[in-house]
Amino acid sequence: MMKICGHRLLIVEDEPLLRITMADALRKEGWAVDVAEDGVKGAALFEQHQHDLVLSDLVMPRLGGIELLKRIKALNPDTTVVIITAHGTVDRAVEAMREGAVDFIAKPFSMAQLVVRLSNVCSVRILREQNVRLQAQLEQRHSFANIIGKSRAMQEVFELIRLVADSDASVIVHGESGTGKEMVASAIHFNSPRRAKPYLRVSCASLPESLIESELFGYEKGAFTGASERRIGRFEAASGGTLFLDEIGELPLTFQVKLLRVLQERQIERLGSNRPIDVDVRIVSASVRSLEEEIQQARFREDLYFRINTVAIDLPPLRERREDIPLLADSFLQEFAADRRREIEGYTDDAIDLLEMYPWPGNVRELRNVVERAVLFCRGPVVGVEELPPNVRGGAPTSVAAETPSVVPMSKAVEHAEADAIRAALGATQGKRAEAAELLGISRKTLWEKIKTLEISVD
Repeated sequence: MMKICGHRLLIVEDEPLLRITMADALRKEGWAVDVAEDGVKGAALFEQHQHDLVLSDLVMPRLGGIELLKRIKALNPDTTVVIITAHGTVDRAVEAMREGAVDFIAKPFSMAQLVVRLSNVCSVRILREQNVRLQAQLEQRHSFANIIGKSRAMQEVFELIRLVADSDASVIVHGESGTGKEMVASAIHFNSPRRAKPYLRVSCASLPESLIESELFGYEKGAFTGASERRIGRFEAASGGTLFLDEIGELPLTFQVKLLRVLQERQIERLGSNRPIDVDVRIVSASVRSLEEEIQQARFREDLYFRINTVAIDLPPLRERREDIPLLADSFLQEFAADRRREIEGYTDDAIDLLEMYPWPGNVRELRNVVERAVLFCRGPVVGVEELPPNVRGGAPTSVAAETPSVVPMSKAVEHAEADAIRAALGATQGKRAEAAELLGISRKTLWEKIKTLEISVD
């Protein structure tokens, strides 16, 4: 059976035998078929039923095919129209294409030819509709409205996103691991004039130094051993859109010089080539580290910082916006319950109290993982205390500031916070380091190095 784009078809044809033959053939293919013997009757039927596809002769008494086409498109521009044309009227069929017809078929033709032609037309329409639907879903998914929060801090973030989205200003997003920096970056893109162009993310922390330049700028065939074909880099692929440089502070100083030049000149050169290529890319970057401190330590270039820091957005950690925790928890619960076709109404009061008291070293990402786990374990209509992981039930330390009233050096405070976050992530993932690294938003190598440096027991 033909893969049809809808279910209702209108045939407008003044030759009785051809009209009847086409109607019978297409009904066998699954269409609900209406027929009309001329354009006037065809227009009346279309006004009544708003058919998904119209198959119309070009030359007819009272109202011709082109005039009928114009009326149909005025009523519903999305209707698919295919024109039937006879020998000597192909030029007029081309005119019909300019008016919005998607195809024409010339007489004489077999019913098998007609079925194949309409099947192709419908396949194209289905793909187009799917693309439109997927684009709408994508834009909805990345709308800043999906960044949940009623706290004053988050309302300020929303306002900044609104202000910068319409511009091409470079934006840097600061925040701890798991606070939602990538969500902010994608929201900026999908609410900008660049939304129809590519949005690409590059994790600077996960790129080996030897591959950074080829990954971002691309390379020509033969540029190095193993370069068997040309490959475009992320800058070139994202041209016209947005490039999100996550953890930009991890880029080595040697490459920071090259990146600065690219941002200034808006040109890249593939490895193995000296031909400049123009790129039009908006840069949104993010860092869990303080780049100002990195500059003081000579680990980040000040001129590059000024280039990427036209607008700064600071995301607060979840522990500083506890009023948002119930909203986030409820949103994640609805998402995961729907995915698993579970009917879970919400949380017990005790469960909400524990979620609000927990310090969330992994921030929103950790909360999301905890809720997903709770949905998996939940067997009743609500999530209770028993569905929460042990570290949340057991009352983890509230925060470095809260548990350490005495003043400590900043470096030690940072180490304490990092150690607490790593222990919490390992606890939440039952000691699985790969999952813990994902939860923390760092590479497995970085996690392992910090475990050794901070002397964290993983037994």
